[in-house]
Amino acid sequence: MLRSIFSFFGGIFSWVVTAAVFVALTIGGIFWIYSRDLPSHETLAQYTPKTISRIYSGEGRLIDEFAQERRLFVPIDEIPDLVKQAFISAEDKNFYTHPGYDPRGMIGAMVEAVRSGGSNVRGASTITQQVMKNFLLSSDRSIERKVKELILATRLEDTLTKDQILELYLNEIFLGQNSFGVAAAAQTYFNKTLSELSPHEAATLAAMPQAPGRYHPVRAKDRVTERRNYVLREMWQNGYIEQATYESESKLPLRSVQNGDFPSFQEQLPPRDYFTDEIRRQLSREFGEEEFFGGGLTIRATVEPDMQNVAADALREALEDYDRGRGVWRGTGLTLPPEALTDEAAWRGALFETEAPRDIPGWIPAVVLELGQSDARIGIEGIEEDADGHWIPAKDVQWARKRQADGKLGPRAQVAGDLVSVGDVVLVRAMTEDGSGAFIRWTLRQVPEVEGGFMAMDVNTGRVVAMQGGFSYQSSVFNRATQAMRQPGSSFKPFVYAAALDNNYTPATIVVDEPIKINTPQGLWTPKNAGGNFYGPTPLRTGIEQSRNLMTIRIADDIGMERVAEYAERFGVYDHLDPFLANSLGAQETTLFKMVAAYAMFANGGERVEPTLVDRVQDRRGRTVYRHDKRICESCGQQALPAGQGPVIDNNRERVMDAVTAYQLTSMMEGVVKRGSGKGVNLPVPIAGKTGTTNDAKDVWFIGFSSNIVAGCYLGYDTPRTLGENAFGGTLCVPVFNAFMREAVKQYGGTEFKVPPGGYWVKINRHTGQRMADNATGDDVIAEYFRDGSDPSWNSPVIVAGFGDGDVVLPWEASAPGAGATAVTTSTGQKRVIPKKADFGTLSSGGLY
Repeated sequence: MLRSIFSFFGGIFSWVVTAAVFVALTIGGIFWIYSRDLPSHETLAQYTPKTISRIYSGEGRLIDEFAQERRLFVPIDEIPDLVKQAFISAEDKNFYTHPGYDPRGMIGAMVEAVRSGGSNVRGASTITQQVMKNFLLSSDRSIERKVKELILATRLEDTLTKDQILELYLNEIFLGQNSFGVAAAAQTYFNKTLSELSPHEAATLAAMPQAPGRYHPVRAKDRVTERRNYVLREMWQNGYIEQATYESESKLPLRSVQNGDFPSFQEQLPPRDYFTDEIRRQLSREFGEEEFFGGGLTIRATVEPDMQNVAADALREALEDYDRGRGVWRGTGLTLPPEALTDEAAWRGALFETEAPRDIPGWIPAVVLELGQSDARIGIEGIEEDADGHWIPAKDVQWARKRQADGKLGPRAQVAGDLVSVGDVVLVRAMTEDGSGAFIRWTLRQVPEVEGGFMAMDVNTGRVVAMQGGFSYQSSVFNRATQAMRQPGSSFKPFVYAAALDNNYTPATIVVDEPIKINTPQGLWTPKNAGGNFYGPTPLRTGIEQSRNLMTIRIADDIGMERVAEYAERFGVYDHLDPFLANSLGAQETTLFKMVAAYAMFANGGERVEPTLVDRVQDRRGRTVYRHDKRICESCGQQALPAGQGPVIDNNRERVMDAVTAYQLTSMMEGVVKRGSGKGVNLPVPIAGKTGTTNDAKDVWFIGFSSNIVAGCYLGYDTPRTLGENAFGGTLCVPVFNAFMREAVKQYGGTEFKVPPGGYWVKINRHTGQRMADNATGDDVIAEYFRDGSDPSWNSPVIVAGFGDGDVVLPWEASAPGAGATAVTTSTGQKRVIPKKADFGTLSSGGLY
């Protein structure tokens, strides 16, 4: 009997052992099969997570940030214990004791799932397993993935310490609202650093991993609060906080940025603008998008925020003045549906969701709520309603006409209802008294249809201090300073004159200003001067001061368009300039960015300067990976500099033009500002520059410079069309330049342009080019700087004619005793008589100038 019992239990034991062995072999086989071809867990030791790239101004102020995954990497030693304890309590309370997986947790999860009939299934993954899933595996729910997760988790525990694993977890985990890692989440939800978090806030963050897509602090407030209190209870039961702390913290309301309890970190940043977006574009191209958006770069921008604001305001004022002068109302094109106007809460919520621009200082989105007999009542975003409401009076709309359905303009508005309808989203600005700033009324505004760009940079370093690519970045992200390809018109002419001065021309060289006819494959080309007139033999200086098209074409033809193209390409205005004579007048398109950079080389004496929006870029470890200034400080290694002596800097820049040529050209462009098309410039320091107005005034330009700052502006429609017969670079762009440079001069100063060695002074008559006595004075006398070795034959000077021009009578020969005028033979064989002294002050300067 006893033997039978032992035999029975022995058989059972054998079956149990066999089954156990079989199960063990099966499990071992499964693990062996899945352990093959697994990703290497060792790569996590060198893991560098995607982190935010940040842009700072020169003063170290954060002005923008870019990220695909918004993450701020924080080493484990800098993460407060409170935050670690909250996540360990919420996700893996046995983290510091288990070998990578938690058998008790797994068994507990299985028991609870069976007990609830499958309705309450909770995860049993440890923090180590979650790290492996997030980094090396997928998120699918399968046995295969769980097996691989267990294998890799045990391997990882042998490779990294617990703190290193926790560091990876806390910096990688997604916590909702595009926030990855605890530091970014603390900023997103509470606008706080990790060290500033209280227990209930740390517990809120630890509540998020369970369902980051659903746990919204406003829409799912009750669920998030319940989960937060669960984490607090676990922290208390695990001994991390006192019971009193748990009880007090769990009673606190759930407060967040999203609920309006804290100011948003993003709102404290300046709105994104053309400058930082251009940095994004350029550095993404230089470093690659993945590195820029995830490399945690620290970027020191060249922008001067105060000057950037001045530039933006100056360009906006010019664009708005032109737009309002046209008197056409377009509005925003946005409307709210009738159901959104039922009450204040409804229209405020709907208005907030619209894409009306909010980056224009002083302009606020509003909605038309009611039309009175003559006025319109509006609701304004962020402005509380008062007893009488906010109104747009009839007199505020009487400057404009509305375009009708057939495309024609209607009559000039008399009452607000002629322009706006109930539900229209509009932009408004508070009109105030100039002296006291007292509020007068609300006034309608609109984003202009005409656009433009502005840019200013240091002529010696290439640092771009201001750039505005349009009226409003939020209305249009297209950067017209760097991306818009436009005809520069006569603002290109200085490059023709630079090539000429480097090829035996002088400022007193006589060039014939007479009609030109050229047969081209497209037909007969007959270029003209701006006013349609021509003035016979004229000194080179006058040609650029008065922007003579015919003189410029003759110069380009004489020295060869190939040479002009070589100069334009050397200065970086074009990658390739087609050698057609029309291009000497700026017919080929380029960008404002390239033009301003090229003008800087005139201003600094002919040395190459590369424009930059970035001084320095550092990687996530603080190593400098880009530095713009390549100059070498020869004395910076000394322990102390001699008293009164500054650092010695080796200027190793390439020379792109002769210094004497650069000064001659600068002096001639000073004449443009003093006597020519740019004479609207009114500044306390010497300024040189050149206007540009293309055919039919489709684009207007002005680029000018002081001894240390160059700035340029262009205005035009994005789809080119005429700006009107009264639109010129001198009337539309010069005021923008003036407004900016008035403030720039206060900050950067300005001096006389430096005269280089290698030349000598001669006084000449600026109208005729004739040499004057050294002691000559008067309005017609000007001192010109001639290159050493250039000794013009004043009695029989070289005359640049061509195109079939006949004998040319020099101005001073015609004005000799008995000669009352200059007689010239034109290219058509006709005789033209030029008065003794042409009245240049009355000449028009329109067209391509």
